[in-house]
Amino acid sequence: MQKGRETGPFLCLADLGPRICPPTTYLVSMQNLVSRFHVLLLSVTIAITAVAVLRIPEGFAYPAHWTGSTADWLWPRDVALAVGPMVQLVLLAVFFAMGRAFSRSQFAKSQHILDPALTLVLALVAACQMGLLLTGVGSDLDLIRLIAFAFGAGLLPLGLVLFEAERHTYAGLRMPWPIVSDTAWNIVHRATGIACALAGAGVLILAWLDAGIGPLVLAFAGALLLPTLVAAIATLATRTIAAS
Repeated sequence: MQKGRETGPFLCLADLGPRICPPTTYLVSMQNLVSRFHVLLLSVTIAITAVAVLRIPEGFAYPAHWTGSTADWLWPRDVALAVGPMVQLVLLAVFFAMGRAFSRSQFAKSQHILDPALTLVLALVAACQMGLLLTGVGSDLDLIRLIAFAFGAGLLPLGLVLFEAERHTYAGLRMPWPIVSDTAWNIVHRATGIACALAGAGVLILAWLDAGIGPLVLAFAGALLLPTLVAAIATLATRTIAAS
């Protein structure tokens, strides 16, 4: 039995005594995967972009790839600097919509994975934006290449953890839909772990070869998308096979 105003808070009677219980509409409104820290990362990227626009000449073009001593792939300043904030805005919008669209059960299962995943991607974009700023002002520090070494090195142990993860442990994936059996769990996690390790190895190889900021940025995107797609496809495939 609940008493109180329609907008809450409500007084709930329980065996252990009264407690404050917010209404269902309030609980749904709390389902938000976008935090203030995520908005802060967007603000940092916008601030870096503003400094870059002021410090880098208007006609500057980023050498995204080199053939010998000649740049054969150029990024105009305005286009290159606009990509980062736009990507972050799209990600924030998508994750905000996902949080509101999930059921309460799906949100509870996915939040602790999706929240840090969004943080990682936003931080990676902000770091790349700083690398573009440093490159544009003539710094000798190749920040994007250093990021590639760190990012690739981080994906390798993550792939191992996923590959060796056992069911009912914190290390496992948390999907919006359940994994149907122990066999399916092993298939999904081993496939995702292999994809993650291969993505990390690819990023490390490109960083070692000094492939240029263009291939490295594309490798970042591929390394983030590949394990996600493999996990989703493997999960749905095992569910389809189990249902047939």
